[in-house]
Amino acid sequence: MGETVKERGDGSAELVKSMADKHVGLVRPAAKYYSAIKDAMVCGKGRYTLVKDVDEVENGVYDKPLPCFGCGIGWFSFLLGFVFPFLWYYATFLYFGNYYRKDPRERAGLAASAIAAMGFSLMLLVIVVFRWF
Repeated sequence: MGETVKERGDGSAELVKSMADKHVGLVRPAAKYYSAIKDAMVCGKGRYTLVKDVDEVENGVYDKPLPCFGCGIGWFSFLLGFVFPFLWYYATFLYFGNYYRKDPRERAGLAASAIAAMGFSLMLLVIVVFRWF
């Protein structure tokens, strides 16, 4: 099964069996068949087949431009959120709703908007607490 020729330093050669072949009687019958199939597959090694044509290029998710003037919903909401802070909450809702799974490029902008929404909420809380008391 797994016999190989091993050359010695003095130029002579010896036939060597692998450890698995020496203890083949100890393994389960299914493992013997697996070893035989594996050896048969190794014999065909080196032959490659072309799976798809080189000229055929798929359009990936990164070929499409991002919405909102090319910067994405997250960064657009982050920048416009300084004028309309509720856009940060909209982007936070999209972030926690895993909207970025549709396009991973959106993740950074949505996360930035979520952080801005958290900061804005803390600032509002501080203002309300100091005004209230």
